[in-house]
Amino acid sequence: MSIESQPRSVSQTEQYEKCGWRFYLQRVERVPPRPAAWSFHGTAFHSAAEAWERSSRTMEADEVTDLFHEQYTGMVNEALAEEPNTDRWLAAGRYTGGEDIERRYVLGMDQTAAYVEWSKANRPALWTEPNTGGPALELSFMVELGGVKVRGFIDQALEEDEVEDEVRVRDLKTGTMKSKFQLQTYAVAMRKQWGVKVNRADWYLARDGRLSRPVKVDQVSEDEIGQRFADMDAGVKAGNFPANPGFDCNFCDVSHGCIFFSPKT
Repeated sequence: MSIESQPRSVSQTEQYEKCGWRFYLQRVERVPPRPAAWSFHGTAFHSAAEAWERSSRTMEADEVTDLFHEQYTGMVNEALAEEPNTDRWLAAGRYTGGEDIERRYVLGMDQTAAYVEWSKANRPALWTEPNTGGPALELSFMVELGGVKVRGFIDQALEEDEVEDEVRVRDLKTGTMKSKFQLQTYAVAMRKQWGVKVNRADWYLARDGRLSRPVKVDQVSEDEIGQRFADMDAGVKAGNFPANPGFDCNFCDVSHGCIFFSPKT
């Protein structure tokens, strides 16, 4: 399926808005991305947390951390086979690529264990997805917003008020970047696909082992969110991919294929 006809997503839209040329290089030209340990860290943490919740919180903590270990090391080893020179890996802050691989393993193991303990202590009430009867984890949605098909996966939906048929959406974050647009899109998608009320949303912040303050999403309209997807979709179909060189280029995984990139930015 060509990029022009693909369903859109939050990540596509935010990437396009931040730098259309990065979107082009990654999704049209298919420039092979440089690996980054932070990506494997996030994926492995999400998988372990999901498995813990799907077990009805009956798994032992070391079983959950073993899942993180297996997935993280598996993805890192696969990436190392493709790019063994860790100096070419992306890394945040003062760390080299090799150092970042090691520190994120330790960090991820600690964060996974902490999530299990937090979940045990707080016992968040997961919403029951009515079509499957299962817990609302990694909820897949496909809705039309602004005349554009939009798809995504919601990490968790929580039961906020059973009588009022109200839920809260939650995203699990291992990093510092938080997107209100993501939560807003999820809220609108849940109203549209499941017909429930969504007035609040939040993030579980793995770095701190706690929830963020609630984000109010009750006033977010379908038209408002749909416009951003419509604008992005129109730009892609028109072949308009404006570059936005700057500081963020240093964290771009396709900067090595970019004519606008300068390491000094």
